[in-house]
Amino acid sequence: MVAYIFSFIDRQILSLLIAPIQADLNIRDTEFALLHGLAFSIFYATAGLPIAGLADRMSRPFIISVGIAVWSAATMLCGLAGSFLHLFAARVGVGAGEAALSPATYSLISDLFPRERLGRAIAVYSLGSFAGAGIAFIVGSSVIAAVGASDAWAIGGLMLKPWQLTFLLVGLPGLFLALIVAATVRDPRRAALGASSLADAPPFSAVLRTLWQHRAIFGPHMLGYSLAAMSLFTLLGWSPAFLMRGFAMAPQQAGYVLGAIAVVAGGGGVLASGTLMDWLAARGRSDAPFLTGVIGAIGVVPAIILMASTDSAASAAVFLGVALFFASFPMPPSSALMQIVPPRPMRSRVSAIFLFCNSLGGLTIGSVLVGALNDHIFGPRNMGLSLAIVIGGAAALAAIILSRGMRPFRQFMAATA
Repeated sequence: MVAYIFSFIDRQILSLLIAPIQADLNIRDTEFALLHGLAFSIFYATAGLPIAGLADRMSRPFIISVGIAVWSAATMLCGLAGSFLHLFAARVGVGAGEAALSPATYSLISDLFPRERLGRAIAVYSLGSFAGAGIAFIVGSSVIAAVGASDAWAIGGLMLKPWQLTFLLVGLPGLFLALIVAATVRDPRRAALGASSLADAPPFSAVLRTLWQHRAIFGPHMLGYSLAAMSLFTLLGWSPAFLMRGFAMAPQQAGYVLGAIAVVAGGGGVLASGTLMDWLAARGRSDAPFLTGVIGAIGVVPAIILMASTDSAASAAVFLGVALFFASFPMPPSSALMQIVPPRPMRSRVSAIFLFCNSLGGLTIGSVLVGALNDHIFGPRNMGLSLAIVIGGAAALAAIILSRGMRPFRQFMAATA
C-alpha cells in the first residue's frame, strides 16, 4: 500500500502543475492530456505483460522494488525536462516502472488472503491510490508554495523552475522505499522454492486460452471496468484544472481541497466497495464483483452532471467528492475477480492484460477526449461540460456492460463451488 501511495504521488503530481508546465513549455490541453495519459500508459500497459510473466516465475517483492526505483528515478527526470518531448519521455519511464507494481501485488495478495476476505484486502491496497493522490495534491501544494518564492533555483549548476524542483523532491523518497521493500518484504509462494525456473509457469498461450474459455466473463470485465477506469482517471487528472479555471482557485488552494476529497471520498469509496463486495458475497450474491462495479458506475452519473452544472465552488467540491466516491468502487472488485477465475500460476499476467486495456482505454482516451473538447469545442473555461460528457458517458456504458457479466460469473461460481 505504501508503494501504491508513492506511485500515485509520482503519477498525479503532474495534474496539479498544469498551469506552470503549459506556460513554460507552451503546450495546449490536448498535449497536456497526452503527457498525463498516453505518455504514462504506453509502457504502463505494454511493459506490464512481460513484467507480469516474470512475477509469475520470480520473486514478486524483487520485481516490485525494481519498479519503484525505476519510476522514482523517472519522476526526478521529469524535473529536468526542458521541452514537451523530454517530459513525454520521462513520463514514459514513470509508467514503465509503475507497470511492475499492481500485477505482482494482486498475485501476492491472493496468496495471503482467502477468497472471502479478498475484497477487503485488495481495498486496503487500493487505498494507496487515493492516499497517494491526496498526498500528491496536499504535499505538492506545500512544495509549490515553498519553492515558488523564486522564479528559478540553482541546483547542481542547473537553473530549475519551481515545477521542475517539485518533481525532483517528490521522486527522491521512492529510491529509499525501493531499498526498504527489497530488504523487508518476503514472497510466501517462493520461500521454499529457491531459484525458480522459467518453465514453472504456463506459457502465455495458455493464459490467452483461459481468457477465451471464460470470454463471457472477461469480455464484460475488461471492457466494462476499462470504461469505469476512464471515469476515475479522467476525474483525477482534470479536477485540478476544473477548480482552478472554473472557480479561480490558486494551485495551493485547489491542492488542499482535492487532497482532502481524494483521501476521504476516494479512500472511503474504495473501502466501502471492498466491504460491500464481501457483504454481498456472504449473503449469496456470487456475482458481487460485477454488481459492486455496476452500483459504483451508476452513482457517478448524477454526481458528475451536478458537479459540471453548479456555479458554487463549495457545491462543486461536494459533488466532485460524491463522484469520486462512486468512481472508486470498481477497484477492489475488478482486481478480486482476476484472482478468482484464472489459475494461480497465471494471475499476474491476467492482471497485466487487464491493466493493458485499463490503461490504454481508461487512462489515455478519457484524458485526450477532455483535452480535445476543451481545445476545439467548449473552451478551457467551460471544461465542466467536457467532463460531464466523457465521465458520465463512460460510467453509463460501464454499468450496462458490467451487468452483462453477472450471469456468466454466477454460473462459473456455481460450477466451481
